[in-house]
Amino acid sequence: MLKLGTRGSPLALCQAGLVSEGLSRRWPGLKVVIIPIKTSGDKFLDVALSQVGGKGLFVKEIEEALLDHRIDLAVHSMKDLPAELAPGLRVGAVTHREDPLDALVARNGLRFTELPREARIGTSSLRRQVQLLHCRPNLQIIPLRGNVQTRLNKLETLDLEAVVLAAAGLIRLGLQDRITECLPPDLCLPAIGQGALAIEIRQNDQRTAELIETLDHRETRQATMAERAFLQRLGGSCVTPIAAFGQIEGETLVLTGMVAGLDGKRLLREAVRGETGAPEQVGQALAEALLAAGAGEILREIDAQLSEGRR
Repeated sequence: MLKLGTRGSPLALCQAGLVSEGLSRRWPGLKVVIIPIKTSGDKFLDVALSQVGGKGLFVKEIEEALLDHRIDLAVHSMKDLPAELAPGLRVGAVTHREDPLDALVARNGLRFTELPREARIGTSSLRRQVQLLHCRPNLQIIPLRGNVQTRLNKLETLDLEAVVLAAAGLIRLGLQDRITECLPPDLCLPAIGQGALAIEIRQNDQRTAELIETLDHRETRQATMAERAFLQRLGGSCVTPIAAFGQIEGETLVLTGMVAGLDGKRLLREAVRGETGAPEQVGQALAEALLAAGAGEILREIDAQLSEGRR
């Protein structure tokens, strides 16, 4: 038997189910028990994540359950994982990536370029906010928290023109028909790890490692490892307006990254190419390119602004 820990949202349970089904197909007779765990991020649904400190908000309690042997593995949306895991834990497998892009769900079926001036757009993601405002400074960004269905419902209840969500979540929940358009990466780079699921285990748990290794997708792991190395070098969290997107082209890994100020006016973007066999080096090279362009100054300003907002 394997005890699988996950958040209790409909999307998290759906994603845990995908991993459970994959394990059952590979290991007939293996019993997988899904154990929902409420995280800190689920307890502050009326506050922007940037106001309560985003690092590890969706994983802290789950990692504690892993370290306490109350569960054997945890399934996370990789974009929720902080750059550094708790000591004694590691990512044992990364599943095949679903659509990594952000999706616009518009009430009247309008595409992003067709939205009217001063349109009210719902998202709680600083990463999305800064990129949307960089392209369209006249938009109004409305903070939005809650599970996928809750945010979709707020299209009407908050009189929004559109909301922006991860395409992967909508697809996994069978809500792909709600997508008006997927925002291209040159408009809105996705979150680091977006669309991929990370299976976290204890470092010394060889049995679980062997059971889950068949779910590991090499190209997704390479791309997301580069993205996470970029994040780690910059010292950002899952709520900092930082983005990176890795794509595999043969034996070449192409990694594009972005850092922006909170108002979206100053936005730095770079791309590097490297070997698929050295994803961490590619991520670090991208971080160094952005730091050379002034990303460090932007990140220090953001930290100061967010710290002030939490007081």
